Order: sequence, then structure tokens, then C-alpha cells
Amino acid sequence: MTSTVTRARTDVGRYVSDARRDRHFAACDAVYALGATVLGEQDVETSFGTTHVYRYGPAAPTAQSRTPVVLVHGAGSCSAMWYPNTPDLSADRPVYAIDTPGDPGRSVQRAPIHQPEHAAQWLDETLAGLGLDRVHLVGSSYGGWLVLNQAHRGRDRLASVTLLDPGGLEKVGLRFFVWIFAGLFATFAPKAMRPRLADWLEQPVLVIPELRTMIRTAVRAYRIRRPSPLPLSEDELSTIRTPLYLVLGKRSLLVHPERQVERVPRLVPGARAEIISGTGHGPQIDHAEEINRRMLAFMASVDSQTV
Repeated sequence: MTSTVTRARTDVGRYVSDARRDRHFAACDAVYALGATVLGEQDVETSFGTTHVYRYGPAAPTAQSRTPVVLVHGAGSCSAMWYPNTPDLSADRPVYAIDTPGDPGRSVQRAPIHQPEHAAQWLDETLAGLGLDRVHLVGSSYGGWLVLNQAHRGRDRLASVTLLDPGGLEKVGLRFFVWIFAGLFATFAPKAMRPRLADWLEQPVLVIPELRTMIRTAVRAYRIRRPSPLPLSEDELSTIRTPLYLVLGKRSLLVHPERQVERVPRLVPGARAEIISGTGHGPQIDHAEEINRRMLAFMASVDSQTV
């Protein structure tokens, strides 16, 4: 008598148990509660799995008709990370926040999307499933790589792209991984030490209890299974024609800000690039009001050129 054993794929992300997944979801919900009210949630079926999407929106009818914003979060997180941004953005226009398959959110991954062509296909299928023909796409960190890759490979639905200290511009160096692991270990530090560590590491997660809990439960609950994405080549960057806005933290450890603020506008016609002082890898969190204002001004300028 033969038996068939079904094993989990080793190249897709997964939760280690239902119990840990549920604890993590509860922690995520506490972070969502810090932002704008979620108007609805939707599961979009794609070739690579089920993508879970949160929808936010403005009350004013005129704002509801504006080109929507789609938010793509960083690695090891979920769309709850956008809580400082959803109130301002959704007061101005519709907002969709995507849980990327392969990260600890509510999406369910069935096939890998780390290959650039697959990532572009997945994101295009997700936008199509949402019925969105034209969007302002915003990405942070790994989400920035996904957005940059989309501008290169799948630009048809894009009104603009905004990159917040993104991947995809340089090979990820050792200093960034050291910072990530130092921040993770610091979440276990005594409460009295966390403010000092938060300043030193530029990790606001350490002093926001809901964020700290969400990160800790994610690490315990979820196993990410993908390699670090390779940066786009200069030839690939030079193909981008979508209006592009690059925001870098002055003390970023993911990229060299001065290098990229010169390089990207040179390669991408019309690109806007700025360095934000007093921040590192998370300008949209610790400078949320300023970044929200700048993003909305950029999107409004793009929209005005298409009227």
C-alpha cells in the first residue's frame, strides 16, 4: 500500500501554525486601527496566489473620482505599515493597500514572484482584479523594488510611481542586514532602553507598542522564502517613462542617497529625486506628514498634466 505525502513548497512563504498566524493577525489589526478606517477588504486571485487588499477612501465625491493610490509595503511586513499615511492619502483620493504574497500578511502565496517578470505579472493581475486601469503606485523598501520593476516591465496601468527609500537601485549590502537584525534584537530590550535604541537605530518600531508587537509576531509566525532582488541595470532604468518620484532618507543604509539622487534623474527622464534629512530607511513613518504632503503634491501635478 502506497501513501502520498503532501509537503509545503520550499520556495513560497508560509505561516508555521494557525495559532501563531492568528496572533499575528490580531497584532496587525491593532496597527491598522492607528490609521484611517478601512472601508473594505478584497481577495484577488492571481496566477501566484490570493492577494489580500485593503481599501480606504475619501468622503468627498470629487475626491472619489481622482486617480487612486496603490501602496506596496516592505519586506517582512504587511500593509498595516502604512497606518501613518492612510489618513492623509485617503482624505484626498481612493487608496488601496496590498498585502504582498510571500510576506506576513493576509495574502496566500502559491508560487514565487521574486523573478522580475513574475513580479510584474502578479502586480498587473492584482490591479486588473481590482478593476484599476490607472493608478499612482507607491512602494517602500522591497515594495519599492516591486514598483520600480513595474515601471520597467508593466507600465500600462501606471499614472506615476513613488519610491520611498526603495530596493532595486543598489545591491543590498551587509550594513543593511546588520541594521535589520539589530533592530529586531532591540525589540526585546527593556522598555527603558527602547527610546535610546530607537534614536540610535532610527527604528520607530521600538517605541510604538503596536508596531513592536506586529514585528515580533511576524518573525515568530511566518517564514519568508525568497532571495534578495537584484537591482535594475542602468539600461533597464533608462526604459522607464512613467513619472517617477524618488524619496531617500539622508541616513539610509539601503542605498547611498547622494549617489542615487544624481543617478536616477540622469537615467529616467523627468524623474524627481529628493533626500529627506533627519531620517533613514522609513521616511514615510517618522516624517509621515511631510512625506504625505509631498506625495500628494506630486500626484496632483501628474494628474493636472493629463487633464
